[in-house]
Amino acid sequence: MKIFVTRIIPESGINMLREKGYEVIINPEDKVLTKEELIASLKDQNYDALFCLLTDKIDGEVMDSFGPQLKIIANMATGFDNINIEEAKKRGIIITNTPEVLTNAVAEHTFALMLAIARRVVEADKFSRALKFKNWGPLLFLGNDISGKTLGIIGLGRIGSRVAHHAVKGFEMNVVYYDIKRNEEFEKEYSAVYATLEDLLRQSDFVSIHTPLIDSTRHLINAENLKLMKPSAYLINTSRGPVIDEAALAYALKNKIIKGAALDVFEFEPSITPELLELDNVVLTPHIASATEETRAKMSALVSANIIEALEGRTPPNLVK
Repeated sequence: MKIFVTRIIPESGINMLREKGYEVIINPEDKVLTKEELIASLKDQNYDALFCLLTDKIDGEVMDSFGPQLKIIANMATGFDNINIEEAKKRGIIITNTPEVLTNAVAEHTFALMLAIARRVVEADKFSRALKFKNWGPLLFLGNDISGKTLGIIGLGRIGSRVAHHAVKGFEMNVVYYDIKRNEEFEKEYSAVYATLEDLLRQSDFVSIHTPLIDSTRHLINAENLKLMKPSAYLINTSRGPVIDEAALAYALKNKIIKGAALDVFEFEPSITPELLELDNVVLTPHIASATEETRAKMSALVSANIIEALEGRTPPNLVK
C-alpha cells in the first residue's frame, strides 16, 4: 500500500503507517501544493490513500489523478470544506476527518484571543517593545473585563460547547447560543439561553464563532449583522474565515460599530484584508488554534488510524458521511 502525505507532519502518524509496512511518500518541500503540482505528484503513482490538510483543495480532477485504486482521503482537520464530498461519493472514496482531538486546543485559543483583544495585550506588547513605557498610569491601556459578561456562541458543536464550559466555569460568564438545533441539556448544565442569531448579536459582549463553512454560513457575519452588535462588543473567530465578510468587519472596526475583533482564520486565507492590518483593535493569528505539540501529534495519529482502518477493510472511526 502507498500513501501520499501533502506536508511534513508530526512523526506520530507517519510512524504508525510505516509500522504497518506501508510505503509513505511525503511532499519534501513543506509547502501548499497547487492543484497542478498535486496532480503531477499523484499521477501514475498508484497511491492507495491521501493524507491531506485543510489547505489542500481536493476536487474530482485531483481524485482522478490517483487512478481507480484510491480508497481514502484522510483530512487532518475537523472541517472538510476543502474536499468535494459529492465527487468522492461518485468514486466510492472514503473521506475522514479529525474531530474531538483538537477541541480543547481550539477552545483554549479562543480564550487566548478573547483575553488578548479585551485586555489589549498586543497593543501593550508593541508599546513596551518600542520603549514607550515610561511610568505606570491609571489610564494606560484600559481594557475590559471578561468575567461576568455575556458570551454569545454561534455554533454549539464540540468546540462551542467547550468554550461555553470555560466561560461559565472559569470566568463566570453568561452564555447565549445560536445553533440550528436547540440543546436543552446544555442549557441546564450551563444556565445558557437559546436565542436567534439577531438576539444573540444584540445581547452579547463577546461573540465567538464555531460554525462549519457551508453555503448558509458564508458571510453569516455581514455588514447588517455587525450593526446589531453593541458598540462595546468584541468578535472572535476560530472557525472558518469566510463566515465573516472581512470588508464589512474592517469597516465596522474602523468606524467603531464594534469595539474589537480577534481572528485566527481569514476570508481569503492566507491573504488578510489589508484594512485589517492597519487597525489596532483587531488581533490576528495565522490559523494556529489547534497548534499545540500535543494536539497536532494526536491529529496526525488519528489521520493514520483512519487510513489504516480503511486500507484493512474496516470502517474508519471518523468517517465523513
